Amino acid sequence: MPANLKIGSITHFYPKIGVAVVKLSSGLDIGDTVLFSGSNEFSQTVTSMQIEHEAITKAKKGQIIGLKVDQKVAPGDEVLRGY
Repeated sequence: MPANLKIGSITHFYPKIGVAVVKLSSGLDIGDTVLFSGSNEFSQTVTSMQIEHEAITKAKKGQIIGLKVDQKVAPGDEVLRGY
C-alpha cells in the first residue's frame, strides 16, 4: 500500500473550536493516523469525527465530516492516510 494516500480535502476550518470540514474521497475511522498537507504539515490520530453534529466512529467515501484537528489547517489542504 502506498504511504500517504489522499483520503480527502479541507473545505472549511473553524479555528475557535479546532474543527476542519473534510470532504472524503476514502473511508476514515477513529484511531486512523492522518497527515495534513498544504498550508501546514502535521500528522495526528483521529480522535473525534462528526456528521451533522452527531459523533461517528466510521466515515465513508463521499461523506463530508467535521474532524477535530490539533493544529490550524486551511481550505484546499489535503488529508492523507499516514502509516
